Amino acid sequence: MSRQHVTFECAGETLVGTLDRGASRSGLLIVSGGNEIRSGTFGGQAALAARIAAAGFPVFRFDRRGVGDSSGENLGFRESSEDILAANAKFRELCPQINRVVAFGNCDAASALMLMSGDLCDALVLSNPWTFEDAAEDALPPPSAIRSRYAEKLRNPAELLRLLRGEVNMAKLMRGLWGAVEKAPEPNSLLQDMLDGLVGSSKPHVILIAEKDRTGQAFAVHWDGDSGDLYTCPGASHAYVEPHARNWLETQVLGMLGG
Repeated sequence: MSRQHVTFECAGETLVGTLDRGASRSGLLIVSGGNEIRSGTFGGQAALAARIAAAGFPVFRFDRRGVGDSSGENLGFRESSEDILAANAKFRELCPQINRVVAFGNCDAASALMLMSGDLCDALVLSNPWTFEDAAEDALPPPSAIRSRYAEKLRNPAELLRLLRGEVNMAKLMRGLWGAVEKAPEPNSLLQDMLDGLVGSSKPHVILIAEKDRTGQAFAVHWDGDSGDLYTCPGASHAYVEPHARNWLETQVLGMLGG
């Protein structure tokens, strides 16, 4: 594997990307979520790129405008389609053997790919798509996740003993129980636009959900199962930092690259 740092233009600004070379005709384009730089949380995306490249697939990562090493103003994920298209074009230029680009995005990077219908990509790996339009929506997990958590606690003798001993915050417990019986919220406009973009794209795609991640839980509540496959990684957090979760994510990505 060889790693190369490059620059490229987007709307008059200079973006910085990193290419891990591979000989395959399928390549992976990693889109960073949030204001995260291209190396990812705890270097997770850089490590994923190295492992995917070691399997023979070229991988391209980049910082969008106003993030990390790239110039310009950070306009957020809703306005990142130009950045993604520019990165895709540079990736294909650097690796002319590529005839298939699989785009991977976690959190609002997945949302951005859905909103733009995966334009100019050939397949999508969408992880824990971000669906919150404001902070209030992100206050609690969805009711189904709360019910699952309380069911797990009730099966744990130690938790029952804590309850009997009065060691449980009853106010917090009541808030949680109230949240558990609430109905799932209706899809907001952001989520609806994301789902419409995905359905309209007709591109092969897979949805990946980290079991312990609130963002992924909130998206999964609204997944109807008719628009592609959804897989959940047990015990995984948002960035798949657990060893078993890293291996699971790599397997899912390789599966799409080889498809």
